[in-house]
Amino acid sequence: MKIFFTAFAIIIFLIVWFGIFQPQDPNSKNEISFLVSKGEGTRDIAIHLEQRGLVPFAPLFRIFVLTTGVAGKLQAGTYVFSPSMSPFEISRKLATGDIVKERITIIEGWTIEQIAEYFKEQGLFSKQEVLAYADFEGYLFPDTYFFSKGTELKEIIQKMMETFEKKVSQEWRDNIQRQEKSLAGIVIMASLLEKELQSFKDKSIAANILWKRLDIGMALQVDTAPITYEQRGLPKKPIANPGLASIKAAIYPTESPYWYYLSTLEGKTIFSKTLEDHNRAKARYLR
Repeated sequence: MKIFFTAFAIIIFLIVWFGIFQPQDPNSKNEISFLVSKGEGTRDIAIHLEQRGLVPFAPLFRIFVLTTGVAGKLQAGTYVFSPSMSPFEISRKLATGDIVKERITIIEGWTIEQIAEYFKEQGLFSKQEVLAYADFEGYLFPDTYFFSKGTELKEIIQKMMETFEKKVSQEWRDNIQRQEKSLAGIVIMASLLEKELQSFKDKSIAANILWKRLDIGMALQVDTAPITYEQRGLPKKPIANPGLASIKAAIYPTESPYWYYLSTLEGKTIFSKTLEDHNRAKARYLR
């Protein structure tokens, strides 16, 4: 009887060893894309892994993840597996959510048109799909994002807007309210600053100039927004998606005696107190 139990234990050990801790093909160089859908259970996952040649026996894999407590940690997403990985390694990858991720970088000052072109070039979405979200211009926060492969555009847009909400602190919002300004107005102003100037210092001084012009009913005359030459006041919507520095500059302008500014071809900002000085600066730096 003792020999029987010993033999049985050895058999079980070998089944687990070769069924869980040994890869299907240790020398394989193949990489296999494997999708785990939301709500998919251990049974289906195990069957699909066996069908793709990644585990030798689906029921054994399922029993393993159930008995080791891994089953409740398996995460949806697209993974990259290889036959050179053991079922144990595959289970750990599923449990840690080590999914394939798309890296998306939105540059400060990009317009919705530029974002749409970027997504098109990345092979993610068509321009038309992205431009459908044009009403959110200004609130698509520029940053680097990581998403699992196959993430819907709606979810990506939502993440950008959620990041905007997190970045604009309550302290900033309170300051906007004390100034009797609106967040929408701040974002529009920030978008102008983003397209016009480079450093935070210059943006902050220019913000003071533009707010002063608004206060006296003077046209903003911002080159990157031609409408500001034709109409007084802020544009009706942001002209781009500003970064944090531009938003901060719009909220915290630096007081100065200046009323005019221009950017040289080298990117330097020249500030002037009078129109005469401004015209002289244009003649000198923009020839």
